[in-house]
Amino acid sequence: DPNFDESRKEPRVLPSRFPNLLVNGSAGIAVGMATNIPPHNLGEVIDGVCCLLDNPDAGLDQLMTHIKGPDFPTGGIIMGRSGIRAAYATGRGKITLRAKTNIEEFKNGRERIVVTEIPYMVNKARLIERIAELVKEKKIDQISYIRDDSSRKGMKIVIELKRDANAQLVLNQLYTYTQLQDTVGVIMLALVNGEPKTLTLRQMLEEYIKFQEQIITRRTIFDLKKAKERAHILEGLVIALDYIDEVISIIRSHYTSQEGKEVLMERFGLDDIQAQAIIQMPLGRLAGMEREKLKTETDELHAKIAEYNAILADEKRVRAIVKQELLEIKEKFNDPRRTEIASVEGEVDIEDLIPQEECVVTLTHFGYLKRQPLDVYKTQRRGGRGISGMTRRDEDFVSDIYTCSTHDYLMFFTNKGKVYRIKGYEIPEGSRTSRGTNVVNILPLEQGEKITCVIKTSDISAEDRYYVMVTRNGVIKRTEYNAYTNVRKSGLIAINLDEGDELAWVKITDGHSDVVLATRQGMSIRFHEEDARSMGRTARGVKAISLEAEDQVVGMVVLSADQTAGDILTVSQSGLGRRTDSEEYRLQTRGGKGLRNYYCDKNGPVAGFEMVDDQTDIILITDSGIIIRIPADQISKQSRYAGGVKVMRVDDQTSIIGIAVTEKEEESEETEDTTSLPKSAQPSTLEDSDKQDEQINQLLERAMQPEEE
Repeated sequence: DPNFDESRKEPRVLPSRFPNLLVNGSAGIAVGMATNIPPHNLGEVIDGVCCLLDNPDAGLDQLMTHIKGPDFPTGGIIMGRSGIRAAYATGRGKITLRAKTNIEEFKNGRERIVVTEIPYMVNKARLIERIAELVKEKKIDQISYIRDDSSRKGMKIVIELKRDANAQLVLNQLYTYTQLQDTVGVIMLALVNGEPKTLTLRQMLEEYIKFQEQIITRRTIFDLKKAKERAHILEGLVIALDYIDEVISIIRSHYTSQEGKEVLMERFGLDDIQAQAIIQMPLGRLAGMEREKLKTETDELHAKIAEYNAILADEKRVRAIVKQELLEIKEKFNDPRRTEIASVEGEVDIEDLIPQEECVVTLTHFGYLKRQPLDVYKTQRRGGRGISGMTRRDEDFVSDIYTCSTHDYLMFFTNKGKVYRIKGYEIPEGSRTSRGTNVVNILPLEQGEKITCVIKTSDISAEDRYYVMVTRNGVIKRTEYNAYTNVRKSGLIAINLDEGDELAWVKITDGHSDVVLATRQGMSIRFHEEDARSMGRTARGVKAISLEAEDQVVGMVVLSADQTAGDILTVSQSGLGRRTDSEEYRLQTRGGKGLRNYYCDKNGPVAGFEMVDDQTDIILITDSGIIIRIPADQISKQSRYAGGVKVMRVDDQTSIIGIAVTEKEEESEETEDTTSLPKSAQPSTLEDSDKQDEQINQLLERAMQPEEE
């Protein structure tokens, strides 16, 4: 950019030799946004950058072994690590900073509090004034005298206490009422390519590495250009020295230097720049030693040119230079950490405490969310009665069930087309028969908004991935995965819905998959996902299937390009189910009526439609809250025209409302089901007698008794 009078140009960005934004911090307020990045220790930040250079997949835990937290030039003590972790993980957090104090005894057995470091950006004079005000107002009545003994050797505020005063109590009062304990709100907002973004610690370091790679590349290109220009001139001078007598003769025999230059260019095949350098060559260059110097310099330049070209051709070399230059800065300017980080009793990093385990998340019709360990639901045989999944109250029932890890991010998509994101462990754990926690206490849902789909994102790489969304009325929308990486606490719009429609399924695809949809009245359609072009985050989507009146979509399956074969499970509301080879669903064009999937007149409407194999279990849910888990390989493989086998026994007043698929559970050799039924109680056929039903119910009630207590 031009300077103030446009006489020269000045750089827009300076090539910082270390991550200045983190090391020196920044604070500022703009229109509608603010930034407050605390300062950090130079050596720690450089170690963090080197860690990310060596291991580009390094997580927050690895980075925090190097960058332990902010390091304020005024010292002080940071209370606890959870605020630091929140700030580094999300870009926002609160850090509690305390003054460094010690309690000393002085004359007559009295005590005094000596403050040697105060929190960052706290004005010392105003702090002392505030303490004096509190003494005057009698809010703190055990202080007898305050003085400032600070000198060039360091800070020292002395607070003398009355006889028999409790120093620790006074100190706690000072922490509460004054800036002796202060809260630093961290907002890591910075401009990325001219756009303000709240960055995590990892993103900040990544942006710095990108910036350094750009600097080194541009610097090397500049040096290469200069070296080539100089080498070019030297090649001309070497030619001149080899034919020096002839060169002198040509220059002397012409009236102007321009004429001599032209003859030199013609005679020796030189260009204008080389000939000009020969004309301007001083007489001292004619010495023999100068010729050697020229040749040495030419060789050195050619070696440099080769080196520059090698750097530009290899990204690893560029990253190695970034690391080497950072370590040089660290060696020269590193100093020890000034701010201490203290562990707070009772405060722990919540994520470190929670074991990483597979769990089942259940969601009820009235919006109650509950997390339980996966092994609560043991496998039973096909056609069994199942176990009670929760206590029914107010006609509520389980509407959906999902499996995930406690440390997975869960994306909650709602019927209103919004998306929210939380970690698995943030869902409160409940017992098998408990109702759960209302989802409005976990997520900020609007009136009438319900969760319709939950997906985990932990094991997904963002490259060439898409969210494919399908609504009840058969609208499909495909959006790039990265569109939903920064989900706010208040949620994001995932899809714009038509009046009366609702978002029902969301799956993640690789861009080359087939989508198979099934409807309640037994139709199905299969088409390539690219038929639905990629759209923006707030778009409406396009028609996936033409539905008959009163029909709606009940299931969605995604078949990836490398999935040459697989079975699709169709379950009816009456408890019948069958597996069908996915090849039977032939590829069609998006938007048509599709093929017949199930004959509903005879077997009842379709309740669920999922992809299964022999290594999966199926969890079925009825509208009365009964849950059963059965191995998929117990369900017969049949064609699209078959009704299927009995997968769950339901009476006339009950119907299956949903199915979920999970990994196969290893069965114990002694028994196949969890109820440990005696042989006399085990059904010989799927159509058991009433007597056997009664026996099973009694045994189930007995088995469940401890749980309910």
